[in-house]
Amino acid sequence: MVSRSRSHAFVFATAASFILLAKAQQTSGTPPSSWPQVYPGMPNGSYNTEWQDYFQVTENLPNVTWSLPRNWAGNIPVQREGHPNDTLFFWAFESEEGSFTSDSTDAPWGIWLNGGPGSSSLVGLLFENGPINVQNDYSLLENHYAWNTVADYVWIDQPVNHPVSGVGFGTADSTGYIFDEDQMAADFFGFLENLVKVFPGLAKRPLHLTGESYAGMYIASPYITKAYFEMENPPVMLAKIAIGDGSIASGETFELLPVLSVIETYPQVIGYDTDVFEYFREQEALCGYDLTLEYPQNGHFPTLNYTPGDNPSSMSASRRYRARQGQFSKKLFLAEMEQKYNARLAKRTTSLSKHERLRARGAWKRDLVGRANGTIDAWYGCDVYDEIMDYAINFTFPWSPSKDSGGMFDVYNIPDALNPEAPMDGSVFLNNPQTRAAIHAPTSKDWADSIYYPFGNNYTNGDPSLEPMAFLTDLATNATAHNVSVVIFSGNDDSLIPHLGSQITIQNTTFGGIQGFTRRPSTPWYDDNGDFAGIVHQERNWTYVLVDHAGHLVGYTNPQSGFVFIREFVFGNNQTGLVTNTSSGSATVIGGEVSSLANEIMTGQAAIYYGSATTESTYYFPTATVQAWNAYIATATGTPL
Repeated sequence: MVSRSRSHAFVFATAASFILLAKAQQTSGTPPSSWPQVYPGMPNGSYNTEWQDYFQVTENLPNVTWSLPRNWAGNIPVQREGHPNDTLFFWAFESEEGSFTSDSTDAPWGIWLNGGPGSSSLVGLLFENGPINVQNDYSLLENHYAWNTVADYVWIDQPVNHPVSGVGFGTADSTGYIFDEDQMAADFFGFLENLVKVFPGLAKRPLHLTGESYAGMYIASPYITKAYFEMENPPVMLAKIAIGDGSIASGETFELLPVLSVIETYPQVIGYDTDVFEYFREQEALCGYDLTLEYPQNGHFPTLNYTPGDNPSSMSASRRYRARQGQFSKKLFLAEMEQKYNARLAKRTTSLSKHERLRARGAWKRDLVGRANGTIDAWYGCDVYDEIMDYAINFTFPWSPSKDSGGMFDVYNIPDALNPEAPMDGSVFLNNPQTRAAIHAPTSKDWADSIYYPFGNNYTNGDPSLEPMAFLTDLATNATAHNVSVVIFSGNDDSLIPHLGSQITIQNTTFGGIQGFTRRPSTPWYDDNGDFAGIVHQERNWTYVLVDHAGHLVGYTNPQSGFVFIREFVFGNNQTGLVTNTSSGSATVIGGEVSSLANEIMTGQAAIYYGSATTESTYYFPTATVQAWNAYIATATGTPL
């Protein structure tokens, strides 16, 4: 188990102010323009290897007290006609001396993309998997689990943007924002064409394209990969895509359908109450979310329908997903949740004691008795995700929207109920003039981690693009033909995009001529200390990895396991979980199969952390309560614990 010595989250005051900025952006009309900065020594003319010296970071970075590997940073145009100021910002670190600029190596290299849309990939660099780690007191430490120690790595801010206070260091003119994800992909390859002119050795080295969250839905792998297969002469050689906690499915599939699995993983959210579990199980069934995974899968799953409720915020998960541009910025999402909870609880006392909560929960449960069985909740409709969050903050200690009475429900990392939470803020470091000059960042904007992205140059627009599951089988067919591997990974503690949605998507996709996996994922994998790290399964060039003790941001909440994962299953050739000998009719799985891991549920940790900022307390439910739940759930679901 990974120890927790501090909060991994945000300060509510910062979040509240940030959402006010986002709202202002949505109504402020035409987005502003920005442009890259010209620093001394910039070469003239087209991109070539002479630009390596210009982009190399040679000046000292403030508060970096250790030696960094050679690295390069700056803005490169996306080559969109009529938009010369549309650029993406990159920061690249080599794994070995001379490796990034070598023309002779065939070693793989990686790209990391954060999601949003409109979240800077420098968040990943500074807080998840890069060599510089920003602490919650704004000090800097060396990250010994940096992914660039495994391979040369490039963190890229994209798509092109510059709303009011900026996001990342990409730039765009006021009419140069992307309209959809196909345009994003075209921009991305325009950038890559220039990048490989500066570093030509990258062009023929196997590229591993990695990203998380909204990066998995649209921006990172699927749309970029689709564009790659449509190009006659792509500028790079794509070898593998890896999507972490990715919204690759419809909103109903990745957010609503898995709610019951979230409860089974962390029954603490309902206080281990079996009556409440049965209620949510009934709601999931009434909404058509009770799909059954089979290995092999027998036919495709039906399209999930959505029934809205009377709640004014009740809308389909897909519509809400598009309405909440930037919701996969934790800062923006938590600010929205705080506003919504405070409004919903305005007529109640927000500082209920544990005893008062029990009374309130009893009233809620008695309310169910008077309602006919087989009825979808009139208020929530099929928005069971909002309903489970509301249940936790109203009835289950230690969660609460009030600092005085408990902790916030962290949708990204369930065990973390700290409120207010410690800051996760890279702006102090990145907006320092010394840093900005050293990494050749634009001066036409300040860096911010996330925004509501103005698709089509309008803050009120959402992303019109289809979710990747609509074309995933076609993508998988091309991936098989081009020998491009696919990795889907998830943190077990994520409630916003739980792993079950990814598993549903895999089982609904045909790859290697067969629909889904033929065996249940149930093979354990281990970290460098020999401790259990989760579940892995591999078939026909597709890999599924579930990471124990990790939330939505795997490299942040569990950097040790995240590092082993990227080394072994993305850049390495670890065959644990690989199905072999299928032609003989009796499949063998390398590493074996464990029956207790074969039920789509991996029970989370017992401890829930709460308190203020870095002051941490730990809450455990009574042993007898947990034991009674374990006895019940094994019979109710057939899930051994």
